[in-house]
Parts: sequence; C-alpha cells; structure tokens
Amino acid sequence: MHGAVDIPLAILLVFASAKVLSEVFERLGQPGIVGEILAGVLIGPGVLGRMQPNEIMHILSDLGVMFLLFRVGLEIKPAELMQVGGTAAVVALAGVVVPFLTGWGLCLLWGQPQLESIFVGAAMVATSVGITGEVLASRGLLSTRAARVILAAAVVDDILGLLVLAVVSGLAKGSVNYLDIALTATIALGFTVFVAKVGSRAVGRMVPRVGANLRLSEAEFALSIILLFGLSVLAVHAGVAAIVGAFLAGMALSEAVQERTRELTHGVAELLVPFFLVNIGLQCDLSAFANPHTVTLGTVIFVAAVISKLIGCGLPALSMSRTDAFRIGVGMVPRGEVGMVVAQIGLNMGIMPQRIYGVVVFMSVLTTLVAPPLLKTAFRGEAPLHQPADVPHLG
Repeated sequence: MHGAVDIPLAILLVFASAKVLSEVFERLGQPGIVGEILAGVLIGPGVLGRMQPNEIMHILSDLGVMFLLFRVGLEIKPAELMQVGGTAAVVALAGVVVPFLTGWGLCLLWGQPQLESIFVGAAMVATSVGITGEVLASRGLLSTRAARVILAAAVVDDILGLLVLAVVSGLAKGSVNYLDIALTATIALGFTVFVAKVGSRAVGRMVPRVGANLRLSEAEFALSIILLFGLSVLAVHAGVAAIVGAFLAGMALSEAVQERTRELTHGVAELLVPFFLVNIGLQCDLSAFANPHTVTLGTVIFVAAVISKLIGCGLPALSMSRTDAFRIGVGMVPRGEVGMVVAQIGLNMGIMPQRIYGVVVFMSVLTTLVAPPLLKTAFRGEAPLHQPADVPHLG
C-alpha cells in the first residue's frame, strides 16, 4: 500500500503547500504566485527535503504551463497581437542580444572558461512567458498594449532563444550547421505567423460548427483540448516550444468558444498551474551557495539578468511611453523553467560544473520570484480592460 499512497500524498503536499503560501502572500499584499514558487523551495531539497524533482512533477509541470498559456491565449485576439508585431520583434531581438552578451562577458571577466560563459549567456536569454502571463491574466491586464507586446515578444524570444541554444550546443560539440539553424528559424517563424493569421480564422469557423453537431458531453471543450495538444505537438516539430503551440491554440479559439469552455479551462488550470510553479522552486538547491565566491557570482548574475532585460527590452519600447517601456522590460525579466533547461543541457554536456549550474538555477528562480511584485508595481493604477466576472483567480 505504500506505493499506492506515494502519488496522492505527493500531489497533496505540493498542491496544499502552494495554496497555503499563495493565501499568505495575497494577505500580505503580494502576488500569490510568489508564495507558490516559494512553496517549492520550502518543501524541496534546499530546505525541508520533503520533495525532490522527479518525472511525475515534471509531467504535471509541463501540463500546468501548457494550460496556463492556453488560458492566456483565450483572452487574446490574434489581430491585437499582430498589431504590435513590429515592436515586439525589436523588443525580443534586443532582449536576446543584451542579456546574452552581458552573461557571457561577466563570466569571462570572472575568469570562467569560454564555453561555460557562453552557456550562462544563453541561459540569460530566456523569458518565462508563463509567469508574466499568469500575473497579467489574474489582474485582467492582458488587453493592455504593454501586455500584448510582452506576449508577442515572448513568442519571438522563444524562437530566438532556441536558435541561440542550437548555436551554443553546436559550438560545444565542435560544429555548427548554420543552414539547419536558418531552416529551423524559417519553419518556426512561418508556423507561428501562419497559425496566428490564417489558422485562427479557420478554427473560429470550424470549432463551433463541429461542436454543435457532436453528441459528446462538453464537445466544444473536447475539441479545444485536442487543438491544444495538436498544435503543441506541431510546434515542437516546427522548432519551437510546446507552450507556444498551446498559446496559439488558445488565441485561435479566443473569438470562437463559449464561456463554458473558458470556465472548464480555468478549472483545469487551477488544478495544474501550482505544479508548474512549485516545480520551479524545487529546482533551487541552496547547498550550491556554501562557497562565498559562488554567492557573489550568483548575486552579480542575478542583478545583471534583471538589468539586461529591463534595458534590452525596455529601450526599444520607449517610443510607446516610459511607463510601457518599464512594464515591458519587467515583463520579460522572469527566466523560470526555460533558463533551467539551458543550464541542464550545459551540465549534461559536461561544460557547466555543478557550481555554475547552481548559479544559473538561482538566477532563474530569483528572477521568477521578483517579477510578480515588479509587475504589480509597474501596472499599478492600470484599470483592468478585460476580466471575466466568473474567472477563478489563479494564485
């Protein structure tokens, strides 16, 4: 019976601790998402040691962030996102170049090897759109222009980040196939634009008609979930992350589905998103910081990670306004699980030692923790433009 209890006990521990700390932080006037991430740090190997990162948590985390991005996509009209495409592309490009050069340069100045420094720079390129999307969605701010630029830039950032990782990994192996990388970039960008512009119109016409003719219980929701996972699979094959496919699926359905489908989506997200947030905290092992030299480097990398996104993503948006430029810079700060994936690849390839891996994970977790309070401050005074009355509050 011990094995039969393990999974529900683990789910109870993760979900309950996430919601308890979320409530505590909400009562303290801070975003509940911070408490949910800290719940992972608390129960993880760095503090209490009650939970270790494992395959089940990884799967639930992936599902959580996919439903989170799907939920965010349901609140965004494709036309609104395409309107800010030019600004978002410049923001994403600068938001990749500036952090990459900053991380690379700092590590070289610190005396780290060349390839190791390049991998740290690549990890600093990432943006975890799930964190920013959750904060903005919970406050009804997804329809603001700054939020639309952040979401569009994060999609482009994902494509650029994967290309940077491909180049860096190729350098580590001793050869880079630039033709393959260029082809991947073309396919990834083409897939994203095609789904956003053409696919959304086709889906908007098809889903309501097909759903009305099916005898399935909750037929429209079932079709929506099929589209979510279908586009997620296609996104991976196109060279981008599955969460981009999930976001595009939600956006394609944003003007087509009924409120019932949105309610069911919010219910599933309410269950799964805490596993995504707690899993970020679980990765943070504070034992890596027993060395004062590592603590100093970790602090420097963290500060550089925040400033490089604020400058890199904020400056190209100054044409909108200083306020929006600051909001966009803050919205691109969290690295979350994306930065950790890059660090894990470097660790597995034998390029990044455990100490530097711990620094990158620390940077990823801490930027994710500081982003929600910064976003709350940046959007203070902004009235919600769209907040469904019956949407459950996530975190």
